[in-house]
Amino acid sequence: MGLPAGWVTEVPGLTRKHQLKALGNGVVPAQAFEAFRRLMD
Repeated sequence: MGLPAGWVTEVPGLTRKHQLKALGNGVVPAQAFEAFRRLMD
């Protein structure tokens, strides 16, 4: 997703469920950027 390693996974006390919730739709901007980049090529 373009985040630094451990951005969410190395937070003490954060369960897998909470890690996924914290990430939410964080991948959407990167996917949109890639889609626009390919359309503009």
